[in-house]
Amino acid sequence: MSLSAWAVQLLNGLADASGLFLVAAGLSLIFGVTRVVNFAHGSMFMLGIYLAYSIVRALGPSAAGFWGGIMAAALCVALVGTVLEVVVLRRIYGAPELLQLLATFALVLVIKDTTLYLWGPDDLFGARAPHLGAAIEILGRRFPEYDLVLIACGPIVLAALWLVLHRTRWGTLIRAATQDRDMAAALGINQAWLFTGVFALGSFLAGLAGALQGPRMPASLGLDLESISSAFVVVVVGGMGSIPGAFLAALLIGELKAVCVALGDVTLWGHVFSFAKLTLVAEFLVMAVILIAKPFGLMGRALAPVRALAHIEPPLLPSTRTARHLGIGLMMLLALVPPLAHWYPYLTVLVIEMLIAALFAASLYFLVGPGGMHSFGHAAYFGLGAYGAALFFKLGSVPMELALCAGPLIAGLGAILFGWFSVRLSGIYLAMLTLAFAQIAWSVVYQWDSVTGGSNGLVGIWPAAWLASAAHYYYLTLSLVLAGILLLRRILFAPFGTAVRACRDSPLRAEAIGIDVRAVQWAAFVAASLFCGMAGALYAFSKGSISPDVLYVNRSIDGLVMVLLGGVQTLAGPWVGAALFTWLADTATRVTDYWRFWLGITILVLVLAFPNGIAGIWQQWQLWRARHPARAGAKGSPVVPPVVR
Repeated sequence: MSLSAWAVQLLNGLADASGLFLVAAGLSLIFGVTRVVNFAHGSMFMLGIYLAYSIVRALGPSAAGFWGGIMAAALCVALVGTVLEVVVLRRIYGAPELLQLLATFALVLVIKDTTLYLWGPDDLFGARAPHLGAAIEILGRRFPEYDLVLIACGPIVLAALWLVLHRTRWGTLIRAATQDRDMAAALGINQAWLFTGVFALGSFLAGLAGALQGPRMPASLGLDLESISSAFVVVVVGGMGSIPGAFLAALLIGELKAVCVALGDVTLWGHVFSFAKLTLVAEFLVMAVILIAKPFGLMGRALAPVRALAHIEPPLLPSTRTARHLGIGLMMLLALVPPLAHWYPYLTVLVIEMLIAALFAASLYFLVGPGGMHSFGHAAYFGLGAYGAALFFKLGSVPMELALCAGPLIAGLGAILFGWFSVRLSGIYLAMLTLAFAQIAWSVVYQWDSVTGGSNGLVGIWPAAWLASAAHYYYLTLSLVLAGILLLRRILFAPFGTAVRACRDSPLRAEAIGIDVRAVQWAAFVAASLFCGMAGALYAFSKGSISPDVLYVNRSIDGLVMVLLGGVQTLAGPWVGAALFTWLADTATRVTDYWRFWLGITILVLVLAFPNGIAGIWQQWQLWRARHPARAGAKGSPVVPPVVR
């Protein structure tokens, strides 16, 4: 490749890095002060590009109209962010981190369908910047003038943020809250308005980033999750809360992608390696390497504890007689589903999906609840189980029964590798490393056309002849799912489960009494992945085909929504949340085209009304009865003691 081509590609990398930095800077500010993992930040980016499209068209093609429209779009996004913070997020700052994540994910759904209603489903191409539509010659190659403006925007915004944070009183308050929010509150700082101001500034930067990308890319509905994934990577690689770190990480990732494109296909040792395909996963490879080498990012450091938001998990309680009777009744009701399908043919298929989702959510709950390990990439093991079973069945000509057993084993092998690195981190860094591994696995499946079928996936994955009937496959799924959930429950009440919860609650004390914390967490990681792999294998044979979507980040987020919707503090929460989420999604998609909006509104209402999840209501009632037996009408009845944590 010529020197001029390299120069152009590196300049393209700088332009991409500038846009990445603007989004990531806002996200880093918001997380540094509020400690909210804001999934809706990508929606602010998407709104910025859509609003810029409409406002610039309304103001006209002049330079004043274009640049005025860009700033107006960013200000409108800041206003939207302010309203969302005051109306929704301000009410849940005291909630656990994962519940805040659920609320921001609900906002993603609401904003996506609102955007669909206002602008439609088609991609929209914005106007070009006046007087910047030409290209200049660099070493014999032409490079867009507008991209040079974008390259300059990154350092300008970095300098402006530095001045705000270091030369203004408001910036001093932001840095104080980032360092020690409790001490800042003790000194009389009004945290409510500080949080609102930071959220508005972060939303403004995301909206500005989106608006500036209008001449380079079309406005589309997929930009929200695409941009938030990249922004999270930049923030984590640079160090949570570090603006200079975000700038450095954006440069690193932008230039690495440019180098991959410049290298193209390279022949090494007789094999052709496509570096261009690495652009799909380059940022996640960088994040995985950085987090393994420097757990807090390039310029980050350990986050100060927030005592005001400390959350204590309640002890796990054994099932009461009433709960056991309800469970038996539920199993009897599930056994009657195939006969009832005579009047409602779709019922069997829907309940199979609910059961598979319940096992998936239960395995994730094992990690995020008792295990205390937040995972954004649990779909990797669901997908590995699905593809493992499918490949053994299709390429290995293995009977369906053996292929169904092979799926969990493949998922477990993946967890042994990924989990060994993941358990060395905690909190948001652990969550992002799991996301990186999941995206790497997705990239391999997506691009390995000769084995996995690439983007087309695999078809013809059907159950054995004796399971050809939907009712027969339903009973197989019901048996395996119930066995998996009951076995997970048994593990939690076994000595190993007690050790897992001890490692979550106090790693130092656990180490002091002889528990190998990392070994226990690694074993828990693998155990959860085995059950997740079984759910994936069942999914593959229930659908008859699979695609790379089974490993994508959307499925991991759906799993977190299921767990949090049901309640992360209860054993029943995962399958209650999975059933409710699957039913809501299925019902909404058949009733309206804007099902995400209503699903998001429902989730927000449930989060605000029942912060402990749906199943958490029952647990609160049980705890109240245990503490007030006379008032509950159970005077004289034995009180079951909680499990020692």
